[in-house]
Amino acid sequence: QVQLVESGGGLVQPGGSLRLSCAVSGSGFLFIAVAWYRQAPGKQREMVATILSGSTTNYADSVKGRFTVSRDKSENTVHLQMNSLKPEDTAVYYCSASGMLSDSLHRYWGQGTQVTVSS
Repeated sequence: QVQLVESGGGLVQPGGSLRLSCAVSGSGFLFIAVAWYRQAPGKQREMVATILSGSTTNYADSVKGRFTVSRDKSENTVHLQMNSLKPEDTAVYYCSASGMLSDSLHRYWGQGTQVTVSS
């Protein structure tokens, strides 16, 4: 069984920074990609950033230049460094891991972590 545990959310003032982490555990899981999504109240879930097994990254236009996704292979953890935060970044942030397990493609989700940007 693969589990994703997010951490690092909280309350921050506009212009501040937060670092989210997504710890991926589960034996036999061959990592392909991890994506960060967010969902604000009354809005659809949207992709924020992705990182592939080869370390290629991709970002939503709304966070380019402010957010950075990285992977710590030794700890099977993916981080999302969020700088210059804006009130519109307020949302529940989820990580999602895609990969191979027992010769099948699977996708797993974390429980989400709240990020609130407010003065």
